[in-house]
Amino acid sequence: MTSTDEFAVREITVDRQSPAAERQAALVQIYAQVLERQPYAFERKQLAEIEADFLRKKSGVKRFLRDLGHSEVYLNEFYYNSSNPKFIELCFKHFIGRAPSNPVEMRRYCDILMRNGVKAMITALLDSEDYRRHFGCFTVPHAWAEDSYPSPRTFWETEVLLHELHGRRGWTLPTMTWHNLHLDCEGGICHLPESHLPESYLPERTPASGQPAATNLGLDALHQVLSTMEPQDLEKFAATLSGAERDKLRHLLLPTP
Repeated sequence: MTSTDEFAVREITVDRQSPAAERQAALVQIYAQVLERQPYAFERKQLAEIEADFLRKKSGVKRFLRDLGHSEVYLNEFYYNSSNPKFIELCFKHFIGRAPSNPVEMRRYCDILMRNGVKAMITALLDSEDYRRHFGCFTVPHAWAEDSYPSPRTFWETEVLLHELHGRRGWTLPTMTWHNLHLDCEGGICHLPESHLPESYLPERTPASGQPAATNLGLDALHQVLSTMEPQDLEKFAATLSGAERDKLRHLLLPTP
C-alpha cells in the first residue's frame, strides 16, 4: 500500500530571522502547495503586494496563506467553477495536507461556507487545531501521513486526492462522494459502470416484467451521500451523467410501483 510519505517535501519553516533566500524558497513551495503551480505573470501582478510583504518579513507563512486563499487568483482557480463540497475538499488538500476525514467534517465546513462566506471558511481551516498541530505559524503546509487512519476508506481518499491533478476528476464531486457512489470520475466525467457496483447496488430483474426493480440493500448509504449535497451541486452532478447512467441511479433510488 502506498504511503502519503512519498508526497512529503522538505519541511520549510520561516520566521522573522529567516534570510531572504529561505523566504523565497518558502514562497515557491507555498505556491506549489496551494495553487498546485507557480503563478502566471499576470497573476504575479495581482499578488505583488502580499508577496512583497512576505519577502520583506512584514507577514508570516500563515498570514500569507490567508491572503493567498482570499485572493482572486486562488478563488478564480478553485472556487468559482467548483461545487461547494469539491472546493472544500481542495482547500483541505491545499491548507491541511489531507482529505476531509468524514462527511461530518465536510458538513461543518460547508455550513461555514454557506453562512459566512468563502473567506471565513478558509480562515477557519487555517485557525483549526489540525493546522496548528501540524504547521503552527511558521511551517509551509504539506502532505502528511497519520500514524493510523479511522478506516481504509479514509486512507484511500487522502491518497487519491493527493495524487489528483488539478481538475482531473471535474469540479463537482469530492472524492468521498464519488467513492461512496462507486462512480468512475477519471477525466472529469463521471460514469456508473455496472462492473464497479457491488451486487447490493445493482437493480434486480423481476421474472414477470423483466424490468429493473430497486433493491433495498445499501440504499440508506446512497441516500445519505446524496443528502449531503446542495440542490445546485446535485444538478451539476446529474449533468455529468449520461441519460442511461441517470436511469441507473433512478432505478436504485425510486421505489418500483
